[in-house]
Amino acid sequence: MLAKKRKFGASSEEEKDETQNAPHTIQARLISDTGEEAGPPIELPAGVTAQQLGLICNALLKNEESTPYLFFVGDDEIKKSLEQTLDLTQVDTENVLDIVYQPQAVFKVRPVTRCTSSMPGHAEAIVSLSFSPNGKHLASGSGDTTVRLWDLTTETPHYTCSGHKQWVLCVSWSPDGELLASACKAGQIIIWDPETGQQKGRPLTGHKKHINCLSWEPYHQNVECRKLASASSDGDCRVWDVKLGQCLLNIAGHTNAVTAVRWGGAGLIYTSSKDRSIKMWRAADGILCRTFTGHAHWVNNLALSTDYVLRTGPFEPVKKFNKDNYNNLDTEQRQALALKRFQAVCPDDVESFVSCSDDNTLYLWRNNQNKCVTRLTGHQNVVNDVKYSPDVKLIASASFDKSVRLWRAHDGQFLATFRGHVQAVYTLAWSADSRLIVSGSKDSTLKVWSVQTKKLAQELPGHADEVFGVDWAPDGSRVASGGKDKVIKLWAY
Repeated sequence: MLAKKRKFGASSEEEKDETQNAPHTIQARLISDTGEEAGPPIELPAGVTAQQLGLICNALLKNEESTPYLFFVGDDEIKKSLEQTLDLTQVDTENVLDIVYQPQAVFKVRPVTRCTSSMPGHAEAIVSLSFSPNGKHLASGSGDTTVRLWDLTTETPHYTCSGHKQWVLCVSWSPDGELLASACKAGQIIIWDPETGQQKGRPLTGHKKHINCLSWEPYHQNVECRKLASASSDGDCRVWDVKLGQCLLNIAGHTNAVTAVRWGGAGLIYTSSKDRSIKMWRAADGILCRTFTGHAHWVNNLALSTDYVLRTGPFEPVKKFNKDNYNNLDTEQRQALALKRFQAVCPDDVESFVSCSDDNTLYLWRNNQNKCVTRLTGHQNVVNDVKYSPDVKLIASASFDKSVRLWRAHDGQFLATFRGHVQAVYTLAWSADSRLIVSGSKDSTLKVWSVQTKKLAQELPGHADEVFGVDWAPDGSRVASGGKDKVIKLWAY
């Protein structure tokens, strides 16, 4: 404020008055973004810095390890100090000022900057790829009807798994990382052992058309990792017992292809469909609980607020994951750890989820409300992919309008548009610390975006054709991508 006055040649007398009017201390209280107070209101000097606020916040919350925080007053982030963020002459000194704190991940994932290896091997386009929950294995499914497992220490092919007769459309790891499921255009599911590359049991058959998505039962509900849900273009969702090799439930209710399925952590299964609806089912018996409607066209994809913790189950990859530590835990301790991680993200069993559609919009829902929380508009074309950040604060969406958009997770508030791709953006993935997003596009490039600066952090050219699949390892160490050029690329810092 004073700097502005000086710029326009204000007199030093006026400046003195301004300084005298500005309060030297401010009554403030620190509250979390969900509204819990860190402690009683405190008197802060006007020049208090973001760093000092961090020390105060850690002390009030009695954190054993120092946690980094971001601080906001309204929509303004306190980047340097309070007086540089606010016009202090306008602050009502009678009232307590609310400063909202947001915890940041303690570790930091570095933006990937270079391709460490190009791994040929597939004879057709790579349609899907996924890192295992502990980030130790990578699996890819291709149009050449095979699934490949890659050795990440040597960055070479490990196993080629043959058994499907048609294009492999999706691959999915069990939450303990001990099994891999793959599904193909013929409607068949095969379970693989990643240690040997061998098929386990007989193929799961029953779907009449191709399978679009797979989702395992969460680890904290069943440590055996026996149950798997599949979504098919025949309009059904099926729940399988992979040990017995049979279908336990056939969940029918959609009138068109089921595009995505998510097995939530509260005993519910969510399905999205080309019939423009999302349905929520009870996982135990397949009873329909709710139907969510609003979209004017096909629903392409779903993202759950709990996706990241359910995907990584008992592993906490970011805590410098150590295989020995994990091996020393018994199954009960692992299950307790997975449950604790789920409850930290979803304390009251109310999961939020987002649906994206060919109608260019996204809808934000909660599993305890029939009506949508809000409608997210702004994309100019089909929205193909949507993902929650691992810390559940943000949502990113990828669209055929060549952009990636960023939204605030609890109310769907629009935050930023990332532009830079010159063709449709097909897919995206978050880094484990929620600070970076990587997107894969029809323009054959990957791009890494910084959430903090709202800008492009890294351009990653290298693929010779469209990029269909991209995944960021849960431990943040690397990114894998694959697409029409039949090559898997690994990217690291």
